[in-house]
This record gives sequence, structure tokens and C-alpha cells, in this order.
Amino acid sequence: MSNADTLRQLHQDHLSNYNNQEQNAIELMGLLNKLYNEQDVQVTLFGDTLNTTSTGQILALHQKTALRNQSAQAIDIAETLAMVKALAANDSLQSAQVDVGQLIANDSDLQTALQAVNTDNNTVNAAADTVLYGFGRIGRILTRLLLSQASSAKGLQLKAIVVRPAAAGDLAKRASLLERDSIHGSFAGGVVVDEQNNGLIINGRFVQVIYANDPSDIDYTAYGINDALVIDNTGIWKDEAGLSKHLQSTGVKKVLLTAPAGGDIKNVVYNVNNNTVGEDTIVSAASCTTNAITPTLKVLNDEYGIENGHVETIHSFTNDQNLIDNYHKADRRGRSAVLNMVITSTGAAKAVGKALPELSGKLTGNAIRVPTPNVSLAILNLNLKTAPKSVEALNEFLRNISNSSTWQTQIAYTDSTEAVSTDFVGDTHVGIVDAQATILTDNHAIVYIWYDNEVGYSTQVLRLATQMAGISYTQIPA
Repeated sequence: MSNADTLRQLHQDHLSNYNNQEQNAIELMGLLNKLYNEQDVQVTLFGDTLNTTSTGQILALHQKTALRNQSAQAIDIAETLAMVKALAANDSLQSAQVDVGQLIANDSDLQTALQAVNTDNNTVNAAADTVLYGFGRIGRILTRLLLSQASSAKGLQLKAIVVRPAAAGDLAKRASLLERDSIHGSFAGGVVVDEQNNGLIINGRFVQVIYANDPSDIDYTAYGINDALVIDNTGIWKDEAGLSKHLQSTGVKKVLLTAPAGGDIKNVVYNVNNNTVGEDTIVSAASCTTNAITPTLKVLNDEYGIENGHVETIHSFTNDQNLIDNYHKADRRGRSAVLNMVITSTGAAKAVGKALPELSGKLTGNAIRVPTPNVSLAILNLNLKTAPKSVEALNEFLRNISNSSTWQTQIAYTDSTEAVSTDFVGDTHVGIVDAQATILTDNHAIVYIWYDNEVGYSTQVLRLATQMAGISYTQIPA
């Protein structure tokens, strides 16, 4: 056989194999939709939700599993399909999150894993009315995340968006901002303006647009909204007096702030101190930077102990800065955001102590705003109580943490020598450890963490919102 014939046969073999994988992906999508719609069962692959609308995305996620799997081999989609078929055959399983990546990588038997949890007492999640108060960067990202999922009658249901009164044509502008984004690209779905009912139809779901100057002026029940969770992403009110205005309106049960809060309001980083949220009616999801660094700081403190340290944030510019030099009440922020690096203060290091009391008073922090629109970098400069054996050992610890079922949705890991900030646009992990940049001298460690300060943070907000709304899922593996 000539070299040309060999290459032609190789091409055909690869194409045939890929076609088989595509057929498996198509069958898998149908089963995933059935599980999600009929049983409220969400299937993930090492924490990544399997996209139920794109065969290419499903196959790409499988190819990337070689970095997660201890055998260093990518998980075959046929293995995932077999396990999801078994899940679909189990009608008793309700309201669960099943990580097939962890089950396959650890050679776990599905039936044994199911027996480890009590599926007889599954709570069926009800629908939870959800309102976004404000429709800026975070509000629109939250909308995309909520309404990109397959439709379901359970869980968080986005019923309304509240904005300030505006001139004619506002609905069309809001729709356009949701559809088109200079950073995150086009919205994967359809947005239709419903002028008659003053709302938007997003991926087939009607979302009311309410115009109001003050939260207490709104009667949500007039729009069919009851016991709602309001996610306030305006940043206007940050204390109990201001945020309580939401509770004064009719139809609201709880409030979640997407910014650091003052006073006695709990600042919560999901998976770190969300167990402190009981029946609180007002809770803060802290800041994007606090969420990005606290999980990694927690695991480092648990493993090595942290004596003290400094956190420097290289942060993308934000809307509160000026495009060109102009008056600003804050120091330095009046200078052009797109032309300057701007040193500014950050409360993220101090806020870590609220979520992780054992580190209270041990960290200082500062920030430098830089001329990029999204994705930031936190540098953890730490003195550890116990010195890691080597920089390789420290990185290996962080890699294992990122692959653990406990932290895989929050902490990610990259050892690419070519990674730059735009590589992490749209990354749903709250922080990504850059192993190539790790420095260790005795007990002095420097760890670099990338984070999409919009999408990564928004995923944390939704996890906390889900908890506050009383929605829970059985975790498999337990």
C-alpha cells in the first residue's frame, strides 16, 4: 500500500470513528433532555454541564477529559452514553446532579452509587420565581446562563427584569444588548420583543420587563410573581436598610445582592461558607475577586496553613471608570480606563476573612485596573506554615483539588505555556490556577489565579440563588 493510500485510509478511519461519536452524541442529547425535563436530573462531566444542543460541544468536553482522568485517557462518549441510558431507565431518581466523569474515572458502578444515596426520599424541586433587579453586565450574563438551559418547569424561573423608567424603544435596546455582546459574542438563542405585554420572549420563555425607580413601589403579584427571589445587581443598595426595600414590595421573599454588603449581612462564597445561610432573607454573594480567590485560599490553608499574605489583583476595567479623563469621585478612577493601568483599592482580601474567618486579618490587598474588558488575574503571595516539598508538589496538590468532586466546579487548573487572559473568557469556573506561573521558595508561595470576572462570578451567584430558593439536588457520586 502506497503512502497516499495509507493516509487516505487513515483519514477514512478517523472520519468513520468521528461519525460514530456524533451518532452517540445525538442519542445522548435526547436522553439528557428527557432526564432534565421529566426527572430534574442534571448530568455533568467533571463538573461541566453536558450541552444538550450541540454535538460538537459534547464531543469537545469528552476530548478534554484526558486532563481530568487519572489514566490520562479521554473518556469515550460510548461510556457516557451507556451510563446515561442506565440513568434514564431509573424512574425513581429525581432532582439529582450526576457526574458521569467522576463515576467513570473512578471505575464506580452506577447502581452502587445510586444505592449510596436514598432515592426513595427525593424531594421534587418546585419552580422558584426569580427577578433580576438591574440589567447591566451581571444581569445580562445571569439571563444568558438561566435561559441557555433547556426549558424546565422546575428550579429557578426568570419571571421579570426590573430597570429604571426609560424612553420609547427601551425594550428593543434591552433585547439587542442581550443578543449581542462585544465580549461574550452572540447569545445562543432567540430574543423577541413583546411590546404589547412589555416583555421579552427569550428562548420561548416570556420575561416581564418592569420599570421602577424604587424597589418598594413594585407589586410583583400583579404580574403573577409570588414569593420571589430578587437578585439585585444594580449595586445601588448595599446595606440592610436599602436592600430591605425589596422585601417591602409585594411578592418578594428573599434578596440576593451581587456585590459586597455592609453591616450584618452575610457575605457568602458558595462552597466555602454557604452553610451559614439559614433563613436569612438578605444575603450578599460578595465580589467576583473574593469568589475567585477564597476557594483556593481555603484549600491551601487546609493543607499547608497560611501565616499571612498579600493579594494583588490585575483587574479588567469596569463601567465605573471613565473612558477618557474626566471627573470621578474616587481617586485615580477618573483617568482613562482604556489608556492607563490604574492603581486602586480592593476590599477582596479583607472580605475573605468574612467568608473564611480563620484568615481574618492575615491578608492585605490592592488592585490594578488594566485596559482589558474582561478576565482578571489574582496573585496570591503567601507565607505558609508548612512548606510544600517542591513547586511540583504544590502544583500537583492544586491539580488534584481541581479534579476533585468537591471543588471541580469552582477551581480549574491549567499548565499551558501559552495561556493568556482571553483564553478564559466565558469560563464558568470561579478561578483557574496557572501552574506555569507558580513560584515556591521555602514556605513562601506565589499562586496565580485567572478568572472571568463576569461569567465565573455569575455561576457562583446562581449556585447561591438556587440554595436560597430552597432548591436542592442529590449529588452522585455522594
